[in-house]
Amino acid sequence: MDFFYWINLILLVSIQKNGVFFLKENKNGIGLGALTALVISSAIGSGVFGLMSQIASASAPGPAIIAWLIVGIGILALCLSLNHLVQKKPEIDGGIFGYAEAGYGKFAGFISGWGYWLSSWLGNVAFATMLMSSLGYFFPTFTGGQNGPSIVAASIVIWLLTILVNNGVESASFLNAIVTICKLVPIFVFIIFAMIAFDGSIFTADFWGNVSNNLAAGGKSVSMWQQIKGCIMIMLWVFVGIEGASVLASRATKKSDAGKATLLGLIGLLLVYMLVSLLPFGIMSQQELQAVTTQPSMAYVFERMVGSWGGAFVNIGLIISVLGCWLSWTMLPAETTLLMARDEMLPEAWGKKNAKNAPTTSLIITAILTNLFLLTFLVTDEAYNFALTLCTAAILISWLFAGLYQLKLAYQQKDKIYFCIGLIASAFQIMAIATAALQETLLLLIAYIPGIYLYYLARKSKSRGEVFSKNEKIAAVLITAGGVLAIILLIVGTIKI
Repeated sequence: MDFFYWINLILLVSIQKNGVFFLKENKNGIGLGALTALVISSAIGSGVFGLMSQIASASAPGPAIIAWLIVGIGILALCLSLNHLVQKKPEIDGGIFGYAEAGYGKFAGFISGWGYWLSSWLGNVAFATMLMSSLGYFFPTFTGGQNGPSIVAASIVIWLLTILVNNGVESASFLNAIVTICKLVPIFVFIIFAMIAFDGSIFTADFWGNVSNNLAAGGKSVSMWQQIKGCIMIMLWVFVGIEGASVLASRATKKSDAGKATLLGLIGLLLVYMLVSLLPFGIMSQQELQAVTTQPSMAYVFERMVGSWGGAFVNIGLIISVLGCWLSWTMLPAETTLLMARDEMLPEAWGKKNAKNAPTTSLIITAILTNLFLLTFLVTDEAYNFALTLCTAAILISWLFAGLYQLKLAYQQKDKIYFCIGLIASAFQIMAIATAALQETLLLLIAYIPGIYLYYLARKSKSRGEVFSKNEKIAAVLITAGGVLAIILLIVGTIKI
């Protein structure tokens, strides 16, 4: 394959639709090298720019390395499952939540799809926080990214992007090329300088967190497992979107390259994420990294390493990158509800398109909800972390159903290898929800209450029989009860945001 064509493939990653990244390719498909690069470039988002301080706030280097290995195995099992499902069930075109419906019925498809929709626009709230905080580096009015001026500015961006998408503007390949460059170049420049400045004695000074974490916890002992658990949601956040990147493997020149590209791509991502999050432990102490509370922390760590130009360099790249990603992710929740309305999981209005072929109702509802959620900036000092944990918890639901369907399909086909892969993927998602995202999942159930009502309206208008089966009724009641419980716990202060 021609070198310049390979580079072009990396840059021409286009908008994610229906869980698939559309890109230019030749008639023979994509080779292993280019496919692996595409998996890496399409999966890396803005979250990597805040990794170092977030990891440092939860863990010392040793437990963080173990956490990366655990998360890496779980995500690899998920990607291999998705890759296998794409090959075995190409007729399923309902996005990642189509697997939930295929395996466990219409209501399961709704639960997965609603979670995916929630994840999509909650991710935009995290984008808003990161963007405003980056602007705060140059304009002190937005310092911190979660004050009144930040809310106003972020609201303007939300509605401008919504208007653009509603008028049929799609993410062009040249825009994605710029976004990809602005995203990747600062990361790799940071890694190079960090490797040069790395000091092994600083890195190993408190490798397992026996001193620094106890001090951070006010003298209380913090076990290794507590440190690992504290890293899991942070690490999963940077893999949000991997479900689309893994589907790229279906475009491989040879089917045998699909699994290889997924494996190599995951190794590449893990390497990038581990270097970005761990190298700073050899430059600054854990306490110093914890003190970098303003996002993106990469900018402030880089500034510490090379001077003021480093902070400006990272922030400029990130601002351009976030705006480009935000445009694509404005379309993603609308595309999700469009598919759900098509499959009779939401009322028809959510899927109606205007003259520009854009789902206006869905875009407006999503923009309003995103805008309202920005008000949490005023009631929490950790707006970015709050948004990313909710976003990650929501997508864990979709990932879980995909893993469970892989498990079911492999069992039916008596495929022991992929049964084990599906089992690992499913068990990992359950472990992540139970140990690191239980409170966030409970909060998400509140958002499922109106969703279930919309599902009921959609199914009642189409179904001649019962809307819910017996098991679906039980599931709907349990979800509603969980949402009510979350509201009560919020009121009494047991759950705090």
